[in-house]
Amino acid sequence: MPIPNYQSIMLPLLNYASSGTEHKFSLAVEKLADEFNLSLEERTELLPSGTQSVFNNRVGWARSYLKQAGLLITPKRGYFTITTRGSDLLKTKPGFINATTLEQYPEFREFKARKKENEESLTESEVQQGSSLTPEDSLASAYNNLRSALHAEILTAVKDSTPTFFERLVVDLLVKMGYGGNRQDTGRALGKSGDGGIDGIINEDRLGLDVIYIQAKRWEGVVGRPEIQKFAGALQGQRARKGVFITTSFFTKEAKEYVSVIDAKIILIDGEQLAKFLVEHNVGVSTVGLYEVKKIDSDYFDND
Repeated sequence: MPIPNYQSIMLPLLNYASSGTEHKFSLAVEKLADEFNLSLEERTELLPSGTQSVFNNRVGWARSYLKQAGLLITPKRGYFTITTRGSDLLKTKPGFINATTLEQYPEFREFKARKKENEESLTESEVQQGSSLTPEDSLASAYNNLRSALHAEILTAVKDSTPTFFERLVVDLLVKMGYGGNRQDTGRALGKSGDGGIDGIINEDRLGLDVIYIQAKRWEGVVGRPEIQKFAGALQGQRARKGVFITTSFFTKEAKEYVSVIDAKIILIDGEQLAKFLVEHNVGVSTVGLYEVKKIDSDYFDND
């Protein structure tokens, strides 16, 4: 199932706290993940920042909202417990708890008023979801939209480039990824174009303990199994074990299946993956702005 939004987590979290004892937050996250039958991939899926799992973040926001409404308290760092108000709400056997439910409490209405300015910047889709996105979800959505647009834009630029420029771009990317030592050495290696489906050779590491054979094609058409077989045959002719086939288009299912069963290790990089690598390693892109996302330093306040 998809990872539940933070409002869907509110009632299960309050029920989990209903015993009245102190509960460790990290353990609650695991128990709720079990309750929602989340897969390992869903449990470990990270926010774009890579600093926290999506589900952990949403449980944290559910706890924060319940706390703002006076239904939970945090007696010490990393722990929470239910309040009398929270127990009273559970006695009414609510079918769900969401932000609208919490508006019956004045503390939550004051909290919501403080964040009204931020809510006014929500997109129409977020409003239709009842503001079910956490701030991190909203940032992640905007980030992913920008990233997707950038991937499409940079791939178009790559396709419009000359063959010489494309070769240089591949060189720059491989160097940024840690292959070939330095740009000058890598450029000479790729410049030694061979035959039989090999465009260049690059050192796998700076010491040159192993080499990787490169095939780079600015194609519009889909790359099928015959092209990959030709490349694999060229590797065998060179007694090579590793190769990378880069294209600006896509690979067929048969091509992907073929590289999974042969002895040689061939990595296929299609246009979409190429664009992602270029952005990830800052090749052909520039930073236009940085936004720091901060959180409270609990250790600092624990020393009071």
